[in-house]
Amino acid sequence: MALYEYEHTETSTAPAAAIWPLWADTARWPEWDTAVRSVVLDGPFAVGTSGTMTMDGLPPIPFTLTEVTDGRSFTDETRLPDALLRFEHVLTDVDGGTAITYRVTIDGPDELGPQVTEDTPDAMRALARLAEASGRPGGGTSGPRVTASLRA
Repeated sequence: MALYEYEHTETSTAPAAAIWPLWADTARWPEWDTAVRSVVLDGPFAVGTSGTMTMDGLPPIPFTLTEVTDGRSFTDETRLPDALLRFEHVLTDVDGGTAITYRVTIDGPDELGPQVTEDTPDAMRALARLAEASGRPGGGTSGPRVTASLRA
């Protein structure tokens, strides 16, 4: 067992106001994360609300929203028998758009971290493209800029 930390940032031309609804409406998560089949919340997108995420080839995964700052950030946690997974999602205004940052901390088996985060960059790029298209008449995207770091 080890502590695994991962961070990835995409910079999008979309404003935070175009990205946030794609996070807060969990029914839309499969639109930008191809591994996700469904996400169901047992209440509002607010601190303390629990839900389940169904992904390809896995049983439903329970999670709880532990931090929500409307329009800016949220954190969710998943407790498994042998691991604790914490996912931070943050929107930061930058020149020309928004930085979308995911921070993942996993206290669990060594192999779990890379498995959980391997598709994160693709999902974040898809989120940025969807937000950019929804924020412009006729859609379109200028393409996100990418920075990533990994500490394991």
